[in-house]
Amino acid sequence: MKVTATALADVKLVEPRVFGDARGFFMESWNDRALREAGIDATFVQDNHSRSGQRVLRGLHYQVRHAQGKLVRVVAGEVFDVAVDMRRSSPTFGRWVGVTLSEHDKRMLWVPAGFAHGFLVLSPSADFLYKTTDYYHPEHERTLLWNDADVGIDWPLDGEPLLAAKDAAGKRLRDAEAYP
Repeated sequence: MKVTATALADVKLVEPRVFGDARGFFMESWNDRALREAGIDATFVQDNHSRSGQRVLRGLHYQVRHAQGKLVRVVAGEVFDVAVDMRRSSPTFGRWVGVTLSEHDKRMLWVPAGFAHGFLVLSPSADFLYKTTDYYHPEHERTLLWNDADVGIDWPLDGEPLLAAKDAAGKRLRDAEAYP
């Protein structure tokens, strides 16, 4: 596996070795030893799978207690995946990084605890898998507003996305509960 820092050093792009031929392909989607050696020291407790249609935007979600690190990937379709630093003590607080993930490139993104996370579906539909380092606790979930001008995410989107009510009602960074 190749692990590369993004513009936000704690967020890592993970590129698995893919072995393919006319029959299909094989890849390791998680290798504890290889990723620990690359600086991703995570123990996962939950796997999640979502399917969404084109222009669906999910997020930007984070948990103020029981913060979750996430290793995310797309197994069908294509998404624009985003992480926003929600750690007030960080020199990159409020900054974001976005990458395209698809079934074709098989890349993954490591989003550590302390970051809000979301994605926009670019293809007709997308199946999105993510491993988390803590369990889902809805009482601690918060949503950062997807289009907060102070964060300035450049979503590859014409028109408005399809949003859940909680995502449409997200808080601006200046009003959001964040990590120390």
